Amino acid sequence: MLTITLEALIVPLFVLGGMGLLLGLGLAYAADVLKVEIDARIEKVIELLPGFNCGACGYPGCAGFGEGIVEGEVEQLSLCKPGKDSDYNAIMEYLKSTPGPDGKIVEVKK
Repeated sequence: MLTITLEALIVPLFVLGGMGLLLGLGLAYAADVLKVEIDARIEKVIELLPGFNCGACGYPGCAGFGEGIVEGEVEQLSLCKPGKDSDYNAIMEYLKSTPGPDGKIVEVKK
């Protein structure tokens, strides 16, 4: 018959608990140090786009196009084929009234 001593159970529990605590603290530290700040304007511009994700603009969907607009890569909103003038105007007004973290305003044409 197999007998298990109390010591044979406690040592592995303490070792696993200590490893879990150590790794958890390491993950918490890494999450704080390595976090990526995302410009809030990108999400708002993506909401203002039509949302077809067709890729006709040359970007991988509306998220890529919205990011390109905010980063200044896109010069004309008319690259978005399913977009309408009302969409373009809303995006242009939002970008004119909302400067980035560095204080710059993104200027884009229809």
